[in-house]
Amino acid sequence: MTTTTRTSPRAGAPRLALTLTAASLMLATNLVGATVSHADDTPSVPPGTEPSASAPVQVDPNDPDLKLPEGATLADPKVLDIKTVVEDQSGEERREDTNSDVKFALQAEVLFSKNSSKLSADARSRISSIATEIKNQNATKIRVFGFTDNLGSSAHGDVLSRQRANAVQDVLDQELNDPNITFEVRGYGEQYPIADNATEDGRKKNRRVEVSFPRTES
Repeated sequence: MTTTTRTSPRAGAPRLALTLTAASLMLATNLVGATVSHADDTPSVPPGTEPSASAPVQVDPNDPDLKLPEGATLADPKVLDIKTVVEDQSGEERREDTNSDVKFALQAEVLFSKNSSKLSADARSRISSIATEIKNQNATKIRVFGFTDNLGSSAHGDVLSRQRANAVQDVLDQELNDPNITFEVRGYGEQYPIADNATEDGRKKNRRVEVSFPRTES
């Protein structure tokens, strides 16, 4: 995996059909002497980019109605992010909104030819719509991450995913034309799959480029 940070100029909500909306609001607490765990529902998010939120909820650890095991106490409460997912019917484009971030995922097939990092004819219009949303959110820190399936060598996947991320970043840079914007561009190769690589449908979902950036604070 290779990593660089690039600074330069450019901002859109893509034309997506709503087929899936998922929102979750959870109060997570840890018990001393007891274990509470929740499955991670965002396996595609590389380390350091997970959104988080804290809640101003006051919980009395001595409240008898809590009926804690003998000797156990409550840790500080935590409210996890609300996530909204919008995906077109073909699955080619996906948008995820949380309290803190917006993330777009584009399948590689709609942007590139097989094993290529050269953008297709209609790729620019898809990327331009993302640039418009970046402008709407006044975002200045943008992450562009490339991913592949597990076919071929890991080294090839790392290089190809990075080249594809660079190609998308170049178009965003041109569209946004803003010297105050900083890009973080990475190629993760086959890491962080979002589907089963044992099937072609799963591998197709894993071959993708993700563009994410902070939301405007309300």
